[in-house]
Amino acid sequence: MSIITMQDNQDMIAKDLMDRNLALEAVRVTEAAALAASRAVGMGDEKFADKLAVDAMRAAFDTLAISGRVVIGEGERDEAPMLYIGEEVGAGGPQVDIALDPLEGTTITAKGGLNAITVLAMTDKDGFLNAPDTYMEKMAVGRDIPADVLDLDAPMGDVLKKIASATDRKIADIMVCVMDRPRHDKIIAQIREAGARISLIQDGDVSAIVAASEAQETGIDLFVGTGGAPEGVLSAAALQCVGGHMLGRLVFRNDEEKARATKWGITDFNKIYTTDDLAKPDNVMFAATGVTNGPMMPGVKRHKGGAKTHSIVMRSKSGTVRRIESYHNFDRKTGFEAADE
Repeated sequence: MSIITMQDNQDMIAKDLMDRNLALEAVRVTEAAALAASRAVGMGDEKFADKLAVDAMRAAFDTLAISGRVVIGEGERDEAPMLYIGEEVGAGGPQVDIALDPLEGTTITAKGGLNAITVLAMTDKDGFLNAPDTYMEKMAVGRDIPADVLDLDAPMGDVLKKIASATDRKIADIMVCVMDRPRHDKIIAQIREAGARISLIQDGDVSAIVAASEAQETGIDLFVGTGGAPEGVLSAAALQCVGGHMLGRLVFRNDEEKARATKWGITDFNKIYTTDDLAKPDNVMFAATGVTNGPMMPGVKRHKGGAKTHSIVMRSKSGTVRRIESYHNFDRKTGFEAADE
């Protein structure tokens, strides 16, 4: 039998306090990226928007007391100048693995559309799946719907019947969120044939999956479709904090993508991943800030001399979800020059 000493207890309290502080500090990183990216809303330049977000997020990481390793980032080292997979960030401190998307919705931002966010998640070393930059089939529900309703191989009608039965509702009352892509035509047709309602989105499946986890607030019961695998890991991280269930399966377009997956330790190309496979539940922190308006949170509101941001921060240990409204005074030093230039 192990004995917990007073020093052990003090160490655990100190670590929990550090984790709580780190979760709140992570919001400063997503805020910096969102403030920077907001300068490019509606300007029609996706690369400009993404660069602003990446530069600001990278600079903000230098202020965090962590020894961080990017495991989900902007691509491999030869593809991205910064925030690439394997890059070390932070000012020194506890070792953490980081999944991030400095700007989920570059096209949305460039067009001034809805649902663009900046997002990151942190966990203990080796806590995230090293997902290659390929596609992933995804299906996700919130905490009030049991995990066994999910089935990537079943017709949508069968899945919707299970959800209706589990929630004691009619299929016509269920809302399914799907990205509006030609590859989803079959799924959309099956959902409509079954009699459920559909919310079509252009981009932003991380925020859409989080929206499905808050069905009572957003009205989204189920997310289904194929999107980026890295976004699948970020979505799983969020679900570990707020509650919910997800299945994912990698979709490879060519042998090069399979070779890249093998490089990151993936050998079963047909494996169906659960939420726990994608992001271990023990100690996950998730933060996101709105760039443009969406169901998850409002976007950046810029005004003379400053701006207002809306963010969400969550921890899997406590299950606490905090929504933060921040006012930024550009006449004073914020610590993030890239956001205020």
